[in-house]
Amino acid sequence: MTATHAAGDTRRSFRFDRWTVVTAVAFALAGALLAALAYRALRESGGGNSYALLADAWLHGRFWSTACFDSDCAVFMEKIYVIFPPVPAFFALPVVALFGPNASGFLIISGALLAVTGWTWWTIAARLGADREARLWTTLAFVFGTPAIYVALRGDAVWFFAQAVALPLVSLALLAALDRRLWLAGLLIGLAFLSRQMALFVAPFVFALSRPKDEPLIAFDRETIADALKIGAPILAAIAAYCLYNWLRFGAPMETGYKYIAAYPAENDRNFITWRIIDIGLFAKDYFVFNVAHMFLQGFHIEFGGKYMTEIVRMDQMGTSILAASPFVLYAFYARPDAKLLVGLVVAAVIGGITLFYHSNGFSQHNVQRYALDWLPVIYLLLIAGAFTGAADKVAERLKPFKLLTTYAIGLNVAAFAVVAITKGG
Repeated sequence: MTATHAAGDTRRSFRFDRWTVVTAVAFALAGALLAALAYRALRESGGGNSYALLADAWLHGRFWSTACFDSDCAVFMEKIYVIFPPVPAFFALPVVALFGPNASGFLIISGALLAVTGWTWWTIAARLGADREARLWTTLAFVFGTPAIYVALRGDAVWFFAQAVALPLVSLALLAALDRRLWLAGLLIGLAFLSRQMALFVAPFVFALSRPKDEPLIAFDRETIADALKIGAPILAAIAAYCLYNWLRFGAPMETGYKYIAAYPAENDRNFITWRIIDIGLFAKDYFVFNVAHMFLQGFHIEFGGKYMTEIVRMDQMGTSILAASPFVLYAFYARPDAKLLVGLVVAAVIGGITLFYHSNGFSQHNVQRYALDWLPVIYLLLIAGAFTGAADKVAERLKPFKLLTTYAIGLNVAAFAVVAITKGG
């Protein structure tokens, strides 16, 4: 070997590797979001999450609260009720029992739940057959490039804490289905339903996912019926528990209390959400165009103001569309055309379709559509199975642009959080 060749080999061994840089940037951005979560957890003052009030009410043997920390409580029979599903309050019970209803610590809990979500999706990717690099990037994308990190960052408020609890429960249910731990899968979906009602509609996909390889999706033999009962029994028990909970609070098993929330805020404290409920209703076709635009079309939006329109006012509190904020979800294009895909698409369409007629699109939120978390785990599992399993050369080819899209998505979350911090929440 000549000196020239040796010099060339040395240069090649130290050449600029753009993908190493991309990885370093992605991890640095994810680290910034974790640092923001730690910072907010250390500064959490308490007295802001109504699940603390619900837990305190239980500790005192009642269902109603003496106060409300937000505008979404209900007034019924001259009593105040935290109307949200009950399971997240169980996560708050130990903290509230020790430190009272003004306790902090919700962000620590939501951070721990985010870690559980990350571990679950790493494991799901492994179960589906993704290699280590694909597992790393798909987990990084789900945790830091979707609304998952956002609901953890805002877990000190009741709406986000409910989703921070429901997301790992749904994710663990999907993992249990892959492992054919059917009773556990049903129990987890039942608990997720008691945290976030839309989780109930994930049940058919859990059943489809649990089916043994080469077995028909629909059959009426003893084994298939037994499988359905194993998943369905805990879910039916959760539904019964929720109906009993509603009856004990509002005198009717199907009355959740949502229709009473507009009565809580004073008239001068009402916002467009309150007026929508009063004048239009909880669900209406009037909300459809607004919700579709924000779920699928709206871009990253910083609001500017001042005389010269040069002053940053705030991030758009209606959020950024899932396709603009998390463009890697388009990799669902690679999902395998089979019965599980059909069930998954129907489930996602039902969940998403219902929320498109809902009076709120997730307000307030920055650079996310947090209601997408209700159906995103279904689509994301199909995405991983289709895009990142199989022939190694094809996986490697697909992974490169996925890395870029993931880094971009995480960067948008960092930018949005920075704007929110600068404007002190806008």
